[in-house]
Parts: sequence; C-alpha cells; structure tokens
Amino acid sequence: MTQKTAEQAKTREHSQQPDVKLYINGQFTESESGAFFDNPSPFTNKTINRVAQGGKEDIDKAVAAATKAFKEGPWGTMKVSERMKYIERIADLIDEEAEELSYLESLDTGLPIAQTRNMAARAAENFRFYSRMVQTKLHGEAYMQGSEFVNYTVYNPLGVVGLITPWNAPFMLTTWKVAPALATGNTVILKPAELSPLTANKLAEIIQKAELPEGVFNIVHGFGETAGASLVAHPDVEAISFTGETVTGSVIIKNSADTLKKTSMELGGKSPLIVFDDADFDRALDAAVWGLFSFNGERCTANSRVFLHKNIKDKFIEALKQRVQNIKVGDPMDSSTQLGPLIDKGHFEKVKSYIEIGKEEGCEVIQGTVPEELKAGNYVPPTLLLNATNDMRVCQEEIFGPVMAVIEFETEEEVVQAANDVKYGLAGYVWTNDIKRGHRVAQAVEAGMLWINAQNVRDLRIPFGGTKASGIGREGGHYAILEFYTEPKVIHVAIGDHHIPQFGK
Repeated sequence: MTQKTAEQAKTREHSQQPDVKLYINGQFTESESGAFFDNPSPFTNKTINRVAQGGKEDIDKAVAAATKAFKEGPWGTMKVSERMKYIERIADLIDEEAEELSYLESLDTGLPIAQTRNMAARAAENFRFYSRMVQTKLHGEAYMQGSEFVNYTVYNPLGVVGLITPWNAPFMLTTWKVAPALATGNTVILKPAELSPLTANKLAEIIQKAELPEGVFNIVHGFGETAGASLVAHPDVEAISFTGETVTGSVIIKNSADTLKKTSMELGGKSPLIVFDDADFDRALDAAVWGLFSFNGERCTANSRVFLHKNIKDKFIEALKQRVQNIKVGDPMDSSTQLGPLIDKGHFEKVKSYIEIGKEEGCEVIQGTVPEELKAGNYVPPTLLLNATNDMRVCQEEIFGPVMAVIEFETEEEVVQAANDVKYGLAGYVWTNDIKRGHRVAQAVEAGMLWINAQNVRDLRIPFGGTKASGIGREGGHYAILEFYTEPKVIHVAIGDHHIPQFGK
C-alpha cells in the first residue's frame, strides 16, 4: 500500500458507509419489517452504517427463491463445466476487489489490514480450489457383482443449504462455505454474523456482477434468535453449516432435528501449544506469539494454553514478556499494526472480565500497552497469564481474545493428560526435535488437527474440524463436497438375467 493509499484508507475509516440491505432472488431489498440495526466501528464505537434486520418472513422469501432456482432454474442441472465458469468468475472478481475487501474487513472487524489482505487472496482461492475439486474429485464408485450386476454411485446436490458464518475473519470463512456449496450445485441462504456484515454484502455485489441466476445465492442479515433460528427451522432447507461458539452450535443441532437436516459444526477451541526443552526455542517462540496474538486473538485455533517444559519455562516467559511489550497495538488501517481492537464492546468486556478472573485465580498478569489515542476503541492489550494451572477457568473456557495462559509441565505423560483435560478438541501444536516424541504426543492429544514444529499453516485439501465440544463434521478438501454438500445415490444395473424368486406363481 502506498503512503497516499494508506492516508486515504485512514480517512475512509471514519467515514459513513452505505446502509446494507438483504440480497434475495438477485435483488438488494429492505427487510419485510423495514427494521434496521446499527453496525458500530470497533475502532471508534461510532456507527458505521445501518443493516437491514431480516426475520422469518425474509427467510421464507429467500428459501422460496432458492428452492425455485434449484428445482426450476438451471443451477442444479447445469453442466459442471458451465457452473464452474461462474465459480471462477467470482474468484476473478474477488481478486479485482481485493483492496476494497481488505479495507471493509478491517473497518468492520478491527483486524489489522496487513492480515485482512491475506484473507482476500485466500477467499479467491477458495472458489478456484472448489472449481478444481468438483471437476476432478466429485465422482462416484463402480463395482461389478459377478457377471450379473454393475453398481455405481453418483453425487447429487442437496438443494437449498443454510450457511451461518462467524464475525472473525468473516470473508475468508464465508467463502470457505459458499464456494463448495455453489460449486456442487446447491443454492444458498447465507446468514452472516450481525457484527460483521460489510464483506458479506460485498460478496453479494460480486455474485450479482458475476450474473449468477436469480435465487442461487441469497443473504438475510439479522440476529441468530430470529433470522438464524428461522433458517434452521425451515423445512425446505436441507442442511446447515455453522461456524461459531459451542453453545449456539448445540442449539442449532437440537433445532435441526425436527426436520432431519444435515449439520456441520465448526465450534470453539482451547488449543494447547506444547514446548519441550529440546525444541527450537526461537521458532517455537515465534509460533506461540503469532498463533495467539495474530487476528487479535479472535481465532478458534489460537494456542490459548501454552505448556512450557520446566527446564525452559523461565527463559521462554522472559522472551514472551519482551514480545508482548513490542507487539504494535494500533489503528487497524495502519499496515504496521499487529493488534487491533476487538469486534465490539460486549466482547471487549467479556475478554477483560476473564483477565480479572485470572487475577482472582492466582495468575500474574503481564500486559502490553494501548496508546492513549486508541482508548475509544475496543482494545485489550496483549496479555500473559503466568503461573496458570490447567484447572483454572481461564484455562478451561474459551476467551477468544489476545490472552495467553502459560502452564508449566515436567513429563510427556503429564502434559498430554493436561492438554486433553478440557472440553474442547479443535487444534494442538507440539514443539520438539525428538520426532518420535512429536508423533507420539500429536497422536495422543485429543484434537482434530495437530501441528508438529509448525504454526497454523493449512492445506485446503485436508479436513478442518475438531472433536469433543469443538464440532461435528469436517470442512475442506473433498470432505466438504463428498460428505456434506452432496448426497450419494446408488444405481444398481442388471446386465444379465439373474434369478428372481417367483412368489405366488
């Protein structure tokens, strides 16, 4: 970003944005009730714009449009090669709008723009990846049964699917669901998080520009208790994919049961990062700091519990103290900012309350500083909770902010037991130069994803998801298109005159 562009971005940050409408059947429209809600800036807590507040009537309209587009329109029966032209056109348009998307994401969420720029590129790749995946991997199996039968499978789209997306890294995570859903031939109702509507609205503009058929993609903004609940309860919605916190995920599963919907849940985490005394010290330190304090600590896979072997604990803690003092807390529109404001005032108060809980539980609290000129925003400084023990609330409950609990351990068995002694099981990280131990520990930790001597680097081809209270199902790779967004159908073909019992003859 040039200096001029950076100055323009800062000026724009404080400017009013246009109101956001719903997007139904290819048109931007107000809600049936005419209601709006305010969208505040994490940086100033002043209102950025207003957002149309959808409810049951709007969900009904969106589902009717999506159902018609699937059953009567061309989308569900379109040739794959033709459908992929739309999918790849969306990716190209995301690339064209990358700078605007990065700006809107930072404006809406408080994430530093240096980090949101990477998300726009990843979002475009989500569409290109699923274009390739559907064309190469969405195929069935065939089996001969003696000389009498051929049995084969085909994978069909489900129909109308509901996607409920989170406010942390919303554009990248939204496209991670929208891309496979559309690529496999489904029609979509998106209910974005009410706290981060701007890039979802931009996605609707991009999809309209890509000229997808009317009704294929729809957005109903609103609150979980109204718009979200109506989407989950609607009998014509075949599946719900949700990313968010665990309690909400449990409610969605319960409410989906009445209509026997498929559900995919990517939920909370309290992920351990384990550093043995033979680890590459500097690399483990870099990974621990990045893995918790990037994305403002609002990351489901964040290593919020850091287990340090007693032989290196003191040295590692001294290095952590220095790092948290040096993390650049600043304006999210400044390319040098490393930590920005939390999403809203309510979450800000929640994260601060956990720091107080840590003090009450006996932790020593070490924090960086927030410059005085930023005090209007929802800034929590980078925070260490030292002398923590795994049974503390701050080590058991998801804080979802820039707060790291540091725990000492001595033996491999001890640290594996502690890592697993939590209700979550999303991710984990192991740092050791004993590769046998690395594999042992990674296989013993109860989590859906483990990294050995690596930070949170992902490959879109592999499954993403957790165990225990961290979710059900997997996203990513062929798991999304074969296990969730399509349904297998078996065709049995007789190729000979096999015996048929002649009852009643």
